[in-house]
Amino acid sequence: MFYSTLRTLLFQLDPETAHDWTLLFLRQSFNSPLSKVLDLFPISHVSAPRRVMGLDFPNPVGLAAGLDKNGECLRAWQALGFGFIEIGTVTPRPQPGNPKPRLFRLPAAQALINRMGFNNKGVDYLIEQVRRTGYKGILGINIGKNADTPVEKAAADYLIGLRKVYPWASYITINISSPNTPGLRDLQYGAALDRLLETLKSEQHRLAGEHGRYVPLALKIAPDLASEDLAAVSQALLRHEIDAVIATNTTFSRAGVAGLFDADQTGGLSGAPLRDRSTAVVRQLADNLAGKLPIIAAGGILSGADAAAKIAAGASLAQLYTGFIYRGPTLIGEAVAALR
Repeated sequence: MFYSTLRTLLFQLDPETAHDWTLLFLRQSFNSPLSKVLDLFPISHVSAPRRVMGLDFPNPVGLAAGLDKNGECLRAWQALGFGFIEIGTVTPRPQPGNPKPRLFRLPAAQALINRMGFNNKGVDYLIEQVRRTGYKGILGINIGKNADTPVEKAAADYLIGLRKVYPWASYITINISSPNTPGLRDLQYGAALDRLLETLKSEQHRLAGEHGRYVPLALKIAPDLASEDLAAVSQALLRHEIDAVIATNTTFSRAGVAGLFDADQTGGLSGAPLRDRSTAVVRQLADNLAGKLPIIAAGGILSGADAAAKIAAGASLAQLYTGFIYRGPTLIGEAVAALR
């Protein structure tokens, strides 16, 4: 009830303003007496441990990348009941992202469209937030390339990100599937994908020796890949011994939202309209990979039943973003309970 009222108020604001104010509130209030406000949310810290990628997750429901790009609210997300947190996408250098407005709500479809463009304060700022917070839970750090880095030189940006976040991450996600950085999705195909994965896998092994611990690598892919492209990605994941795959990012498709206000905005669509396509991708990956590496499901989870469907399709873990915007903290406990 409280979140429903809060959401009504927040939805009176521009979506990005509401997002920024929410993060500011969480960041500034969590370590103050105002943190008592969290008691107003129906938070459920359900224990449902999973061991995935050699890591022990207290429960299988995590925060997806994109909501907290700069890692500023780690303690708040943990307090709300997430079993793991993925921050980023972060780039080597700070960048403003695409021009505003760039985030749009489609409430009738429980969906969002964004064309944020990897707006973030840079990897050094993110690392400082993680260091200062002292967060000890499972932390994924999602890395990308700067918009002004040519796609043929993208590996250099990913290497910078990988080297810098390696000491701080539980796992590292390679984001080559955002639709909002020109040319980025080209890295999902053929020789470009092979070169990138080979380079990053080699560096992962070097860093493991340097730091004395192995940090898994996950690849985040788009929901818009054709079946034959998904098969090729699956083979590349196995060939290069990548540790996990995250399915999926947002979609170019407008299926399920045609005719709605702002549905024709450019950018990636997320939320309920993505549910079935994302689940289908998880299912095909599970068939292709035959249990040889885990799948983390994201996309269209707005209920416990949606989370359970992802696991039934072959995922080991699930992540929330748009569903969390629409449902609030109640969704975390509901999803975890559905996966026990």
